[in-house]
Amino acid sequence: MADSDRTAESAGTTVKDDGRLAFDVFARSCPSRGTLEHVTGRWGSLTLGALYEDTLRFNALRRRVDGVSEKMLSQTLHALERDGLVVRDARPTNPPHVEYRLTPLGRETATRLLSLIALVEGRMPEVLAARERYDAERGTG
Repeated sequence: MADSDRTAESAGTTVKDDGRLAFDVFARSCPSRGTLEHVTGRWGSLTLGALYEDTLRFNALRRRVDGVSEKMLSQTLHALERDGLVVRDARPTNPPHVEYRLTPLGRETATRLLSLIALVEGRMPEVLAARERYDAERGTG
């Protein structure tokens, strides 16, 4: 951080001379840490990835994110919506019609997550081999 930066009132952020806030995810009380958790948690990253593909209704999203409970998906969507990554579009019909889609920020975030997911999927043979070596050396598994 430059000497010209001054500490903001909330811990984990600084105010630059131009008035912009700078955040430090490594600081315990920085609000960016919560958003990082929402984005990189299992259900958050899978939800963002699924919504990158298409606008989806709740049950279609739940089917796409195999294994997520209704409660966890609901909590995840609320957190992502609050962070400005997802938009909930409720249409006043009978029965109600609710769809979820990514915001521009959500789309940018999902693009980066999908690159990480592709890397992990593409390198799984190496990961599985490393696990086997680790377990064999320790007699676990």
